[in-house]
Amino acid sequence: MIDLRSDTVTRPTPAMREAMASAEVGDDVYSEDPTINRLEKNAAEVFGKQASIFVPTGTMGNQIAIRLHTQHGQEVICEARSHVLDWEMAMMAAFSGCLARPVAADRGILTWNHIKPAIGAKIYYRAQTGMISLENSHNMAGGTVTPLPVFEEIWAGAREAGLPVHLDGARVFNAATSLGISVAKLTSGFDTVMFCLSKGLGAPVGSMLVGSKKAIEQARIHRKALGGGMRQAGILAAAGLIALHEMPKRLQEDHANARLLGEAVAAETKVAEIDLNSVETNIVLFHLRGKDGETGGDAAAFNAALKQKGVLASMTGPHSVRLVTHYDVDRAACQKAAAIVTEQLRSL
Repeated sequence: MIDLRSDTVTRPTPAMREAMASAEVGDDVYSEDPTINRLEKNAAEVFGKQASIFVPTGTMGNQIAIRLHTQHGQEVICEARSHVLDWEMAMMAAFSGCLARPVAADRGILTWNHIKPAIGAKIYYRAQTGMISLENSHNMAGGTVTPLPVFEEIWAGAREAGLPVHLDGARVFNAATSLGISVAKLTSGFDTVMFCLSKGLGAPVGSMLVGSKKAIEQARIHRKALGGGMRQAGILAAAGLIALHEMPKRLQEDHANARLLGEAVAAETKVAEIDLNSVETNIVLFHLRGKDGETGGDAAAFNAALKQKGVLASMTGPHSVRLVTHYDVDRAACQKAAAIVTEQLRSL
């Protein structure tokens, strides 16, 4: 099977497995795991932040950040298709007592002009805005990338408004690779950043939350409250160190493979709709037109047919298909997948 459902399906590299087998460990709840400590120090340095904390999942990292920056009864401004809204089990309400204030934006890219009108008025009978949460790259918009100047305007506006800004950077290394800049520069104005080691970077488990020393000290309390106090987790951190330092170097290969798939879909305009300009990273998102060229086609049936031919894809809606490239599918596999996707589109 050529598995293009997600970049979370990757298996650890041989180097990761070797590092995990020989990792020096201790009890991380006592801050005594040397491999965890090294990963956290390295992650903070890579992002130019004071400190970081290792968490099991990106969802936990994002939700800790929301808890850090807000009070119960406040609102969180986020894009209408953002991961914190649609894929994190309403935890900003359950854990932080906050309401999402979703704002729709073309290609998922929020600007200050989108955000400013959504900020709650400073009146006592209106819920106040607690924070702004952004996403880069944007998963459900098809891996689109927010450029640095857009962020810079948001950071300046948020500072003036007195609002903290968090980045769901699950795939921020993909975004930085696409823009040709460092993750430190791309995220310099955020109060906190979450990034995944297990999305695109190949680690079997884990994400990081980076920020100020004070924020990360508080984050340890919230991590424990969510059941994230791990013990000899250096076994996982050993793979994370390789993911952090080595795997970003090859992300451009995934982007090139995604472009290959996107162009294959774009050639079949009678039955598929895709914005090739949105294929900036490792995600390809397209919509099936259906037999009349307008009504949406059946994504579930389409993916079932792909599976029969050896390709696994995911759905983002009843008419929408998503393909994600990653370390475990090389150029040859993607070329084969592109041919199969083309064949299936032409059969519709």
